[in-house]
Amino acid sequence: MKSHGDAEAAPLKGAGNGAKITPAGGPTQTVGGGLDAVRLEVYRHLFTALTEEMGAALRRAAYSPNIKERRDYSCALFSPAGVVVAQGDHMPVHLGAMPMSVEAALRELGVLESGDVACLNDPFRGGTHLPDITLVAPVYAPHAPTLLGYVASRAHHADVGGSTPGSMPLAREIYQEGLRLPPVRLVRRGERVQDLWRLLLANVRTPEEREGDLDAQLAALHTGARRLEELVARRGEPVVLEAMDALVAYADRLVLAGLARITPGRYRAEDVMDDDGFGHSEIPIRVALDVRPERLVVDFTGSAPQTEGGINAVAAITASATRYVVRCVVEALLGEPLPAGGGSMRAVELRLPPRSIVAAAAPAGVAAGNVETSQRITDVLLRAFANALPEVVPALSQGTMNNITVGGLDPRTDAPFAYYETVGGGMGAGPQGPGLSGVHTHMSNSLNTPIEALEHAYPFRIVEYSIRRGSGGAGVHPGGDGLRRDLAVLTDAQVTLLCERRHHPPTGAAGGSDGAPGENLLIRADGTEECLPGKVTFYARAGDVVSVSSPGGGGWGAPQPRGDAAP
Repeated sequence: MKSHGDAEAAPLKGAGNGAKITPAGGPTQTVGGGLDAVRLEVYRHLFTALTEEMGAALRRAAYSPNIKERRDYSCALFSPAGVVVAQGDHMPVHLGAMPMSVEAALRELGVLESGDVACLNDPFRGGTHLPDITLVAPVYAPHAPTLLGYVASRAHHADVGGSTPGSMPLAREIYQEGLRLPPVRLVRRGERVQDLWRLLLANVRTPEEREGDLDAQLAALHTGARRLEELVARRGEPVVLEAMDALVAYADRLVLAGLARITPGRYRAEDVMDDDGFGHSEIPIRVALDVRPERLVVDFTGSAPQTEGGINAVAAITASATRYVVRCVVEALLGEPLPAGGGSMRAVELRLPPRSIVAAAAPAGVAAGNVETSQRITDVLLRAFANALPEVVPALSQGTMNNITVGGLDPRTDAPFAYYETVGGGMGAGPQGPGLSGVHTHMSNSLNTPIEALEHAYPFRIVEYSIRRGSGGAGVHPGGDGLRRDLAVLTDAQVTLLCERRHHPPTGAAGGSDGAPGENLLIRADGTEECLPGKVTFYARAGDVVSVSSPGGGGWGAPQPRGDAAP
């Protein structure tokens, strides 16, 4: 995937190795030096299992409910050239952007030696937003200087400083959003860089939790490195490295095969963000897909300039959403999944207007760009592909992550707490069937925080958690319903909401109806209710209830009118 424009967006580089394996349905052939399709499929699963085990290790060792329960993390394996080979079934918004973080770490730190761990969260260097901290470690062959690849883990930390607890404020610039880390060595030759650890932990509200979660990320890297070393010991270094390159090349060939099934032409779409939290509304995102033989140009020219509020998406976010949608479309057309790394996407050219809402430059605020604008970019891309493939692309899903952050002093411990969660909603229906209800969709792949875990960890009570029946759009296949989640705070706390689709609902497809928009309420302890905007920071008092109702998904297909009842 190549990216054009003045925004700080490095291309996602691939590894060309002359692979000869054919896409699905073709004859089995050899790849490179002799790997046939069956053996390559074995390596595909081995590499994917490695990243899934990394995720399991991270989850088990994590301290915060956001990582342990919601699974707001991602892990990946990269080749020695820094090309993504395999990813766990984790967070799409993380995984699509992580290659840019790895590239930035290698570019700015140079050679990572055995035992080194690079750390960064800078959105303008391949990060997504500041709470997402990425760790990268090289893997060398035991007793040899040969580089086998890199392992990386990214996790959303519930607080990294900034002007509000949870580090997801309504901010006009990134300096208000928390501690910003360029690529630095968190571990050098197996030893912690203590000065950096102390600096990082001194700038967050919950240092013990942050240290525990960072240690969990290190455990994930250790797990991935050991499994890669074991794989090389069993199969041999040349074959494993060849399989990495062959998988990337195979995925690229599948992308080409999928694009070949789309009628060449130019397909346009646009949508808007509700607002940026500072009075700017109806903020457009536009895209034109230029489908050519063996090439897809994705052009966001005409999208709004970067805005005052923190809904700006950096280039890594837009690249991530583009990778995700292209992968979904290709897999739907071919009827089989791409290898877990998705390939280099070298057939996809991304054109981004500089200093825009889809390619923001410092010092723009970007906290909501990762969680909200990424969803709208996905929606716009799906709308464009629907013009070319109306019988393939589903209706729009809820189009928001409904972000909630709450922080204050826990009266049980007299210590600060910081809580972060997203709320699921309705999935858009598609030609194959109805949408699911109450799930996270598209760029989010997290779970809910179980009520028991939430009430144990924080001074909260959940007083309602229910499906919004009828909020999904009608259709031959109806859209999924949204959720209502009412959270009562048991102590005075500062609350921030970052939500979308409060004014413009998710649209149906092929004649299906739109889903219902979302709604936010503050229910005071005395029973009075106040409608809240989609993006707001306020102080809640003990006994107040924050109620978030998420949007339903769009319906697919025009509903058929019922005939008159038989006499």
